[in-house]
Amino acid sequence: MMAVIAFSFSAVNAQQTWDPKKNPTVDSINAKYADKMLPARPPVTIDQVFPVIGQYQSTVNMDASNVTIALDEASRGIVWVTGLPQGKIKAMLKRSPATYRIPAQTGEDGKMIPEGTLIYDKDANTLNIVIGKPYNEEDPGKVFLPPTTDEVVAEQPTVVKTKTKTGTAKTKTKEVQPKAWTYTGTKVLQTTASTTTNQ
Repeated sequence: MMAVIAFSFSAVNAQQTWDPKKNPTVDSINAKYADKMLPARPPVTIDQVFPVIGQYQSTVNMDASNVTIALDEASRGIVWVTGLPQGKIKAMLKRSPATYRIPAQTGEDGKMIPEGTLIYDKDANTLNIVIGKPYNEEDPGKVFLPPTTDEVVAEQPTVVKTKTKTGTAKTKTKEVQPKAWTYTGTKVLQTTASTTTNQ
């Protein structure tokens, strides 16, 4: 009886200390595939999920030479853009990874900011913003193209003449919408310096 108990105790103890990495059979199997195993993929960073966040510099827009885009603390589908002449503005993610609609909103100074579009092109490392043109659901990038002839004609002031009951003519000038404001900037890439020590 004591021998059975001692054997059972040693078997349980052996199971608790057994390490598969030290097993010669496992080692021989792993050795066959060691050169074919892929390294583990590093975890995805917040910058990779939302590539628009960061700092931008512009050589075109002197009134907005340094622009910063940061995620909203409560909703990751919203970013805040600072450094524009319009003040701090909100943009909402419409298409991943970096196409945003700028809704019409009231700025910090109380002035109305019209609707617009914000697109970051990761390949070109370029941020484009237009404020004053409605967001195009079908083709968001279309708002950055030069206006067509019809659009230019529509933006021209027009005079409308109407007759009153007394026979005198009244003239009205159709108000022209303010010209859209555009921004183009390049993302400032953050580089981390690594130091190596000789041992």
